[in-house]
Amino acid sequence: MKKSTFRITQMDCPSEENLIRLKLADITCVKHMDFDIANRSLEVFHEDDIQQIESALESLNLGSSLEISEETSETSFDKESDQSKVLWTILLINLAFFFIEMTTGLISRSMGLVADSLDMLADAFVYGISLLAVGATVARKKGIAKTAGWVQITLAVIGFVEVIRRFVAGDGLPDFSTMIIVSIFALIANGICLYLLQKSSSKEEAHMKASLIFTSNDIIINIGVIVAGTLVYFTNTRYPDLIIGSIVFVLVLQGAFRILKLSK
Repeated sequence: MKKSTFRITQMDCPSEENLIRLKLADITCVKHMDFDIANRSLEVFHEDDIQQIESALESLNLGSSLEISEETSETSFDKESDQSKVLWTILLINLAFFFIEMTTGLISRSMGLVADSLDMLADAFVYGISLLAVGATVARKKGIAKTAGWVQITLAVIGFVEVIRRFVAGDGLPDFSTMIIVSIFALIANGICLYLLQKSSSKEEAHMKASLIFTSNDIIINIGVIVAGTLVYFTNTRYPDLIIGSIVFVLVLQGAFRILKLSK
């Protein structure tokens, strides 16, 4: 058994990790992968020649380079932990707040809340792709990724069209109090997710580190919507809400295109 360590310069979120996992899933000599997103590092435990693995990684254009390849005596990779339970909990929280923020966003006319709801849905997709496709064939995993990516793109495009319409039509002000209150609850929910990840006994594993990064980014977006709601109140204009909504829609689109890469 060999252990080869790669530097992946453009691996900075779970989407790239899933992309690499699916790409290497077709290579039979690969036995296990350990990801360290924070340090953009990947350890591949494999048999036979490494050339096929190198070629597969290079084809992803993520800036991969081999740092070291050495013999290892490690052959057992069964690391059962509480991470699946934690990730399922986070998945359900994200889905719940997708519905909550989408509903309240439409009622309060807040594009910030609508956009944040899609960000929650995007997170659920990322976790769901990994969890729901466990043990599935590569073709099924790619099918799940393709469906998730196109759903996200469709919703984000609809959101952008609505933002443009509101810029032009001059609709009334969004309900800033609903924006702030719902975003505070979403912030608390993401705080709970962060706590669960920190508390997990497997928090040092790559998947959990990636989820920590994702959840921390969600908290920043929640704060952004709260700030936008506050600015709506003080400026008495709808523009802060439309601006934060546009920013989050861009982030959702970026995530969708990354997910679509998984289906290729």
